This record gives sequence, structure tokens and C-alpha cells, in this order.
Amino acid sequence: MQQIAVTQKTIVQSFAKLLRIEQWAKNLFIFIPSFFFGDFFNLDVLLPLVVAFFSFSLVSSAIYILNDYRDIEADRAHPKKRERPLASGEISENAGLIIMAIMAIAGLGTGLLISPWFLAILLAYVAINIGYSYGLKNVGILDILMIAAGFLLRTVSGGVVADVVVSQWLIIMIFLLALFMAIAKRRDDLIIGENSGVLMRKSVKNYNLDFVNSCMTMVASIIIVAYLMYTISDEVVARLGSHVVYTSVFVIAGLMRYLQITLVEKNSGSPTKLLYKDSFIKITLVGWIFSFFWLIYLG
Repeated sequence: MQQIAVTQKTIVQSFAKLLRIEQWAKNLFIFIPSFFFGDFFNLDVLLPLVVAFFSFSLVSSAIYILNDYRDIEADRAHPKKRERPLASGEISENAGLIIMAIMAIAGLGTGLLISPWFLAILLAYVAINIGYSYGLKNVGILDILMIAAGFLLRTVSGGVVADVVVSQWLIIMIFLLALFMAIAKRRDDLIIGENSGVLMRKSVKNYNLDFVNSCMTMVASIIIVAYLMYTISDEVVARLGSHVVYTSVFVIAGLMRYLQITLVEKNSGSPTKLLYKDSFIKITLVGWIFSFFWLIYLG
């Protein structure tokens, strides 16, 4: 009986790893437009956003499975990715494809129920990621731009569901932040490749540490300048007051910590895992969110 329970637990764990449920945190970007608009706690808005979150999560899981299926051989040579269910053999390739189809149909079907426009964004996300899986991820610079576009689509979809206009400032900041994290991930691939002697992905041939370090520093600087311009813009000051500029402390501290993890500790890896594990980044993120919560909802 105990052995059956252990087996069932292992199957559930493998299924969760295949879907990369921990990566669903990326889909929280769907809630950003509503939060900044000040309509976050309106149940008529929040409930459709929750459904949209799960719809996007199911579709993104289908994409993760497609990537794993396409990269089985490369993942088996990777020191971390070889533990993924398809690469390790925990879940067979055929079972993985069936699960992928179920996730895609469920996610897209739910998206259609929410809104035709939301479904259109989901299909754009799917199209970009299919192109990414089938070769575009091997094109340097384009690969990280496509990753950033995925985060942008999540944010725009949240605006569509909540019927909120997504400001140009929000679009700029989301895109830059996603680009910054994608560059850090490529740096991690370079470091792992140098240590193992195995090329982690073809696009890495288009990068080296000097180039990636320069890009990270450049994008981090642009993020800080753009954020400061956002906080002192007439639109934001008129709506939230002049105190918004003080929230830049959390942004600068968070970026500095991410650079420290990447350049000093050489341990950037998955941005989502860093969010779960690094206490400093969690504190800056919570502080930043609470600051805006105070300004928008309590101020």
C-alpha cells in the first residue's frame, strides 16, 4: 500500500514537472494592468482575470512540453535539464504529446469562452513559441526578443480581459524587464557551456560573456532611466502624487541584486526560481508592490 502511494506521488511530481507549474508565476503579469488601473479588487474584473490566468497557464504548459519534446537530446546533455520528465524518461514521449494536446485544447477553449480578442492573443503567443521551438530560438538576439514578447502578450491580454488600456510606460517597462532576464538566462547558458564543454543551445554561438555583460548593463541602465521618467511623468504625478519616485529604490535594489547573482555569483538560471528562492529579491518585490498598493488603493 505504501509503495502504491509513493508511486502515485512520483507520478504527480513528474506531471507537475512536465507542466512546469512553478513557471505559471510568469502568467501573473496578466493581473498587472488591472492592479495599476486601480480596479484589481472588483470581482467582476478579478474573476475573469483568474480564469484567463489558468487559460494562459495551460497553453504555456503545452508550449513547455513542445520545447521539451523538441530538445530531448540537448536536454540530456544539460546538467540540470536532463532531469526533466521527457529527457529522463519519467514520462514517455507519446504520453507527453497527448498531455500537450490536452493542455492546448483546454487552454485555447477556455480562452475562447473569455473573449475572442483574448483568444487571438493566446494564438499569437502560440505562434511565436512554435516558431521559437522550430528554429527561431537559434537566431541570436531574435531569441531573447521573442521571450520578451511573450511577457508583453501576457500583460496586454490582462488589459483586454479587464477592459483596461495598457499604458505605453507599462509596455516599455515590461518589455525591458523581460529582455533583461532573458539576457541573464543566456549568460547562464554560456557559463554552463564553458564549465561542461557542451553547447547548451545553438543560439549561444552568437553570444559571448563580454557581449552579454554589456547588454545586461545597458538594459539595466535603460530600465532605471525609463522607470524614473515614468515616476515623474505628469500623468503619474497627477494620478498618484509625487511620492511615486521613491518606489525606484526597490527597482534599483532589485536590479542590482539580480546583477550580483548573475555576474558575481554566476547563478542566474531560471528567473522564476530566483523569485522563489532569493530573499533579497522577494523583499524588494514585496516592498515595491506594497508601495503601489498604498498609493493606488489607500493613498
